[in-house]
Amino acid sequence: MTVVIAAGGTGGHLYPAVALAREFLHREPDTSIVFVGTQRGLEGTVLSQEGFVLERVAARPVMGRGLARAAGALLHLPVACWQSVKVLRGRRADLVIGVGGYTSPPVLMAAWLLGIPRVILEPNAVPGMANQALGPLANLVFVAFASAGSHFGSSKVRLAGTPVRRAFFEPTAAQAGGAAPPTLSKRGQAGQRLTLLVFGGSQGARAINNAMVEALPHLQGKVGDNGLAVIHQTGEADYARVKAAYDKAGIGHDRAEVVPFLFDMPRALRSADLVVARAGAVTIAELTACGKPAILIPLPSAIYGHQERNAQVLASAGAAVLLLQDQLTGPRLAGEITALLRDASRLAAMGTRSRAIGRTDSAEVIVGECLALARREA
Repeated sequence: MTVVIAAGGTGGHLYPAVALAREFLHREPDTSIVFVGTQRGLEGTVLSQEGFVLERVAARPVMGRGLARAAGALLHLPVACWQSVKVLRGRRADLVIGVGGYTSPPVLMAAWLLGIPRVILEPNAVPGMANQALGPLANLVFVAFASAGSHFGSSKVRLAGTPVRRAFFEPTAAQAGGAAPPTLSKRGQAGQRLTLLVFGGSQGARAINNAMVEALPHLQGKVGDNGLAVIHQTGEADYARVKAAYDKAGIGHDRAEVVPFLFDMPRALRSADLVVARAGAVTIAELTACGKPAILIPLPSAIYGHQERNAQVLASAGAAVLLLQDQLTGPRLAGEITALLRDASRLAAMGTRSRAIGRTDSAEVIVGECLALARREA
């Protein structure tokens, strides 16, 4: 069986797709998985690390690019669609899955033209434009939030959550044997340091990076007897500047792992005592799968305000602190971090509430229905 997954651009589209791909291989190891993406997205780098095949088409983004570029992208759609037809025919696809973004439309349209079963995955509370437009062409639509289901035909909607890679919630062989996860807090220390994970999505977040740089002097010596270890994903654009700020603050490599991109996010998240992050759907799913307390700073420009709505769900449940970007300063962030890391009972309660919200069977449920669909349509 060959499964083609259209996903890319950002981690929010890509990582749920990787979780699905891993689950297909877990269920049926002889499945052939092919991703379809573009030259411009994150997919080339991530999928080479994950070991998956990537086919590229000339799809272009429509949203947030201005009227002229949006018109150009729509005019270019037939080209991308024809390229997708060739990919699906060449790979003899049995099932096509679209995870939103600008790669999904040409691939799903090509699958519809060829009569190949089609599935959409929508991880946000409010569906993106691409998935809403493609809904009538899909056989099944899997949503993470019940509110998203109203945008599609009710007979094809399934509430399944957001797929999360098994590495987030299943212990590694070493951990199952009782070994501690590999964290900065364990490196050369007699005692254990608390670990803070900071990230702003796959491309980083300048506002979070700036606030964290300003917060560093206010965090020194104020958290725990052994200080604080930090894992900070900066994004490529801010890496050099943020790394220099940690060095200037005297926080060396023994206490700070500052990187442009975290390929092993499961390791980092499982290691963390507290997380500072945006509130994208995938981040929420991964936090809750691991049961991690968080300070969530929603992206204010997110389409339909879905990040703030995501963050409010966790904050209302007592699993996270919601900090709006227009209230974000270095001292304010440092104060929130310090207050939480000094209160072990509150951290534990937040973690318990986070895990209660989480769902770890999403990929399993979606793949099971996808396999049944492919067999019915074969």
